[in-house]
Amino acid sequence: MSRLWSRLGARTAAVALLSVGVAGGFYLGEDRETQQQGLTAQVSAEVDRVDFAYQRERQSAHQVKVAKQRAAEYQAKLRAAQAAKEAAERARKAEAAAATRKRERAAQNAAAKPYDGPIPASCEEYSGNRKIGCALMIDAGFGIAEFPCLEKLWTKESGWNHKASNSSSGAYGIPQSLPGSKMGSIADDWRTNPATQIKWGLGYIKGRYKTPCGAWSYFQNNGHY
Repeated sequence: MSRLWSRLGARTAAVALLSVGVAGGFYLGEDRETQQQGLTAQVSAEVDRVDFAYQRERQSAHQVKVAKQRAAEYQAKLRAAQAAKEAAERARKAEAAAATRKRERAAQNAAAKPYDGPIPASCEEYSGNRKIGCALMIDAGFGIAEFPCLEKLWTKESGWNHKASNSSSGAYGIPQSLPGSKMGSIADDWRTNPATQIKWGLGYIKGRYKTPCGAWSYFQNNGHY
């Protein structure tokens, strides 16, 4: 609006200048025509100058507008790129957290199920001290599914040999009681009776690891129980 009024103002001023010139020429006599021609040329030149300035101002305003639009588009692209980067980072963190939770669940399941093999149908599948151990374990309140863990544990400790003795530590018997005399809390025949040793061993496992599989899991992680 201000540019339009500037242009109109310049034109008005030029026309006014022409009018004055015409009036002045009328009163000046024989030089009137010559003076009028000169004023007309001046007015035309001034109008051309104002038009040129107006067009240049319009061009500058257009260039500023285009520059602002491009800057806004560039900023929008930067924001979009940043948003995409943040979304990718969130997705990466979520994936990493999911993988961590999966590993933790796998570790928990492994701890909860230290034995994942076949379960015996009954104690009749075993013989010797293992058969005695299976029967006494069930009598102690454990399910038969626990026996594979007990079998592996005491196979590692003594091979189910009720006379097994560790000369370096003094551990003795099927459960490798340390010292062996602890098994005397069950009966005096702890040196020779596998049942006495097994009963003591099951009590020790129940008090410290809850179940034979709990004891086997601890053994796998620590090399002893």
